[in-house]
Amino acid sequence: MSEQGISQEFRGEALEHVFVPTAGEARATVVVVPTVMGVTDLERGFARRLNEGGYHAFIADLFGKAFRDAPRDTMFGEMGRLKGDREALRDRMLAVVESARQQQGVDASRIAAIGFCFGGLCVLDLARSGADVAGVASFHGLFDPPGLAPRPIKAKVAAYHGWDDPMVPPDAVVALGKELTEAGCDWQIHAYGHTGHGFTNPKAHEIGIEGVEYQAAAARRSWASLELFLDELFG
Repeated sequence: MSEQGISQEFRGEALEHVFVPTAGEARATVVVVPTVMGVTDLERGFARRLNEGGYHAFIADLFGKAFRDAPRDTMFGEMGRLKGDREALRDRMLAVVESARQQQGVDASRIAAIGFCFGGLCVLDLARSGADVAGVASFHGLFDPPGLAPRPIKAKVAAYHGWDDPMVPPDAVVALGKELTEAGCDWQIHAYGHTGHGFTNPKAHEIGIEGVEYQAAAARRSWASLELFLDELFG
């Protein structure tokens, strides 16, 4: 797996994405939006799995080079900053996708995005923007709406959710389904029982919050569902 650092400036902030191309011609390109901790080996592992499926992977750096490997408290502060201005966060996501489109070997018409935890919220906001991407998939993402004027959603949306997630109660799941329906979206939500937040991350428990932990069955099932979703998007 070869990595390429991709520099981008967004409103005065220096970002450095990681482009991980697959060998040969790709089926499509998948933008991977990380958890609150930014670009880590977790996302590189997801990129490797996407490569094995024939996809280019583009790991988004939303926080900036200065925050690579920063302490958890610092990263939670940065997440709060980005989440505090959802319009700017939407524009940041659109800029990231545009950067992915510009990479060598990327078919600009065959792009999807997947996100984890905070990244799950980000890809949902990408879909909410009306962006011209094939689909987005949120893994244990946050569902709270951005409070912006609604737009028709072009992308297909999949959300993989732990039913016992303390950050996303059942009412929020119902609200997301209603929101996506009203936006004319082709959507699906998969809920996994006895599963909390962060279920794809073997180190999720290190955060020290009750209800945040790895769940192997949900991790396996959600990735299998993602593969079917990508097959549907790209054939």
